[in-house]
Amino acid sequence: MMDLLIPDKTHDESRQGEALMLKAETAKNNGRKLYIESYGCAMNFSDSEIVASILAESGFETTADYSVADVIFINTCSIRENAEQRVRNRLKEFTVAKVKNPGLVVGVLGCMAERLKSKFLEEEKLVDVVVGPDAYRDLPNLINQVDDGQKAVNVLLSREETYADISPVRLNSNGINAFVSIMRGCDNMCSFCVVPFTRGRERSRDPLSIVAECRDLFDRGYREVTLLGQNVDSYKWTSLQPSPKERALEGQIEAGVENDKSLRLGEVGGVNFANLLEMVALIDPDLRVRFSTSHPKDITDEVLYAINKYDNICNYIHLPVQSGNSRILDLMNRTYDREWYINRIDAIRRIIPDCAISTDVITGFCSETDEEHKDTVSMMDYVKYDFAYMFKYSERPGTLAAKRYADDIPEEVKQKRLTEIVAKQQEYSFYRMQARIGRVERVLIEGFSKKSDKDYCGRSDQNAMVIFPVGENYKPGQYVNVLIERSTTATLIGKVIPQTP
Repeated sequence: MMDLLIPDKTHDESRQGEALMLKAETAKNNGRKLYIESYGCAMNFSDSEIVASILAESGFETTADYSVADVIFINTCSIRENAEQRVRNRLKEFTVAKVKNPGLVVGVLGCMAERLKSKFLEEEKLVDVVVGPDAYRDLPNLINQVDDGQKAVNVLLSREETYADISPVRLNSNGINAFVSIMRGCDNMCSFCVVPFTRGRERSRDPLSIVAECRDLFDRGYREVTLLGQNVDSYKWTSLQPSPKERALEGQIEAGVENDKSLRLGEVGGVNFANLLEMVALIDPDLRVRFSTSHPKDITDEVLYAINKYDNICNYIHLPVQSGNSRILDLMNRTYDREWYINRIDAIRRIIPDCAISTDVITGFCSETDEEHKDTVSMMDYVKYDFAYMFKYSERPGTLAAKRYADDIPEEVKQKRLTEIVAKQQEYSFYRMQARIGRVERVLIEGFSKKSDKDYCGRSDQNAMVIFPVGENYKPGQYVNVLIERSTTATLIGKVIPQTP
């Protein structure tokens, strides 16, 4: 059987280092070419869309060939050591281009830039610009500084910046799926994580601008949006009084939502995440809504009931557990224990019986014993996750764990534990896929299978990749009903059946 293992798009390894390519706008072209590639999570790819929009306004044309670029940017991830090493290795590959073109501007954006700040310029002599996630509006000015012979750094974090007024270009050229950022930053201080230090304090984006962006995407043919935040469940907007820019956005959508109760939900007490989900779902039943990532301490029954209420809010929740042991969770500063997490799993199963659940797991955290590791294994047995992202603990400089705890688990023990949970997850992923055989899944066609142009691929409501033969009566961007006939550990395989009236 052909290999049909296709990574989940929340952190698609096949997209790491992907170059952004846009259609050139002749009227604004300044003759300079921009090459930008992204690493890490969906939020980084979304941020690259914002960067491209800002620089397109300044006349830059994108290129997929860095050797002909005038400006090269790498949007970086700092969550794990190997992610940073990948970026450093990539920078070395740009040295030849810099030698051939001494005027080439090389910049590092995002979380790694924020963590290392001006130190990056000392460590990587090739780099001219270092820019944190909240300073992308300053990029045209920073490039001008480099053109004048200076190095440039802006890593100031903001308590207000959400880029709500910027209409992002879309990295995903299929015109079907789009990421929509609903908030920035993070107030959770998980002891293993650098995000609060690299992305700043949590702030939510105005719901009017989110609805406007999602409505515009739908009108342009997109059929799925993924609402992004470091912790979407803590989304909170306390005012619907629009600023002048927001009034302009409101005017753009007024005709379509004047009588739409979705924009009235938050007038008393603000808009929470459950309200926002409903607002986006009400745009159109054919607009599929996903979100990432949830936090176990914040996901409420109200959110679960909102998912259950609307057919176009997907029955899929990514709920990172990190560890199944309460003592380790406390050391991680996750602010919930094993019992709380199980309570949230039970609530999902009760309110959304057909909901798929994925997770993140870290093995070998500081002082973790064999018995505590077994608690993580037993949690996997309890939940039987559909998917999981699994990692060995990697100490990150500047985090609370690095300051407080010794990274005292031997590498071979970490690897052994990781191997065990990976095998466990493969077992349950196959179990979950097998349970779908014989069922009919509603699938949004995304394009051709990576393995064959005779097969289409798309995702089910539960976020499983589905492969099925190409047909004359349907095409990418449309929904089809697929009868599942067989599966791998990560892919459902079937055939399209006629839709009932």
